[in-house]
Amino acid sequence: MTDFTTRPELIGSFGVVTSTHWIASAVGMSILEKGGNAFDAAVATGFALQVVEPHLNGAGGDLPALVYSAATGKLEVICAQGPAPKGATIAHYKAEGIDLIPGDGLLATVIPGAFDGWMLMLRDYGSLSVREVLEPAIYYLEQGHPMLPRVAATIDGLSDFFRTEWPTSAQTWLPGDQSPKAWSNFKNPVLAQTWRRIIAEAEAAPNREAGVQAARDAFYRGFVAEEMQRYLDTAEVMDASGARHKAVLTADDMAGYSATIETPTYGTYHDWTVAKTGPWGQGPVLLQSLAILEGMGIGDMDPCGPDFVHSVIEAMKLAFADREAYYGDPDFAAVPMDVLLSKDYAAKRRALIGNAASMVLNPGEIAGFEAQRQLALDVIGGLGQGAVYEPTMAHLSEKRGDTVHIDVIDRWGNMVSTTPSGGWLQSSPILPGLGFCLNSRAQMFWLKEGLPTSLAPGKRPRTTLTPSIALKDGKPVLAFGTPGGDQQDQWQLSFFLRHVHHEPNLQAAIDMPLFHSTHFPASFYPRTSNPGGMLIEGRIGEAAIAELRARGHGVDVSSDWTIGRLTAASRSAEGVLRAAATPRMMQAYAVGR
Repeated sequence: MTDFTTRPELIGSFGVVTSTHWIASAVGMSILEKGGNAFDAAVATGFALQVVEPHLNGAGGDLPALVYSAATGKLEVICAQGPAPKGATIAHYKAEGIDLIPGDGLLATVIPGAFDGWMLMLRDYGSLSVREVLEPAIYYLEQGHPMLPRVAATIDGLSDFFRTEWPTSAQTWLPGDQSPKAWSNFKNPVLAQTWRRIIAEAEAAPNREAGVQAARDAFYRGFVAEEMQRYLDTAEVMDASGARHKAVLTADDMAGYSATIETPTYGTYHDWTVAKTGPWGQGPVLLQSLAILEGMGIGDMDPCGPDFVHSVIEAMKLAFADREAYYGDPDFAAVPMDVLLSKDYAAKRRALIGNAASMVLNPGEIAGFEAQRQLALDVIGGLGQGAVYEPTMAHLSEKRGDTVHIDVIDRWGNMVSTTPSGGWLQSSPILPGLGFCLNSRAQMFWLKEGLPTSLAPGKRPRTTLTPSIALKDGKPVLAFGTPGGDQQDQWQLSFFLRHVHHEPNLQAAIDMPLFHSTHFPASFYPRTSNPGGMLIEGRIGEAAIAELRARGHGVDVSSDWTIGRLTAASRSAEGVLRAAATPRMMQAYAVGR
């Protein structure tokens, strides 16, 4: 077994930034060095990631963020997960011949929330201007950036489809009607011009705060919404259903939207407290898993041994089963989070874990929710079986979109953990004159009445995006997260347990062999599952793999260093900052000084 204790972590006291791309991480650090705070740095990093990782996120996507302000002492959630448009009814989709919302095209689009979320963060927590946080992204859009091999491969795989079905995407992603080469210099001047127009409107305002608000208005109630509507009025495009469909999103939907600030959902684990989003995201599954595992002696287990892997996998199966039956937008559905996060409920769930791998999806039984639980099982029972995808991993498809992640801590102790996503180049056609795509987050709704995740106008889809901040003695000390769809909280859970019990070095904890369950239904089209299945890096060792198989797990062994894209940053009581990023894919980065 590899000696992980020798892996160094980055240490500083001025500021640290981690993200899933080295250019974006450098952008964030440059903002800190010019006097910006963690929130300014996160915003600039986020817009840079839209440029350099367009297969993972974009301007038309969505955004949850956990933010801690040292000045106010408050830890809060920014929810920039856009809801379903007014025309997004189950009846409309059924009339379109749809039983399962496709994972691309225009029917899958909800109101894009990311831009408003970034601007809300900048206005209420940041200190810089709209120009200062957008200029790095504009530079790389106009002057170009080295195209990642995975971006080039994604575009090449979709090139014929773009030419025949999404010609506006072909104009952007196939310059000269050719697929761009890996590491070639790639530009998107149309998006740069969009941001320059946003800056001009911001700078016509009388002060910084008014300028940020003017930028929000330009996007949601100004020229961006108008250009979007002009295209959507006539666009009818092919999607994964095999047919062409129009969007239900309108400029009127855009005009009524704004991101919100919410209270986090908290869970405890020994002497730690962990903050997550509400159940409109999957984040509470990590809290449920921790509550189940707290009584299982995780600290006494080998963190790379079969007992550890089996216990974590089985706890997650139970927590994710509850996700399927109970999670959803709490503005539309009663979500029994008080029960789901209680010690008594965790004890009952813990008692279900035995030595053998479970093959059933088993949501807990909660009084008053019996019919809902059964309906969820009925809907899931009609799904097909197959792999649960994490599209940025080397062993899986490059044609599916995914996510990015950012952690920032500055010298003053401000902290951000955020997981932007959606609006990737695979999701929908480029909007002419704007240079970006809309999202496909509506694919997470069910077209069946009676579930907390049933499609309804104004409802937020139950997203997989799930940043984390952990506290000790009431103070935030650790920001962490990862891209990866349904795997996000799975990889974070393993990292957190190992860091708490076995490995204080952040880099060493991230580097330990990773694994995840494919047992429960995927959140993404076509919503398949693989009961009893799991994926694990081969370097965990042949003995551990053999023992897991003996316990009944359907173990699929991946190549070494191919699972997970974790990053993390921490702050000690003395103000020392630490950060680490996964070496997998040689793409994520941690910088600081």
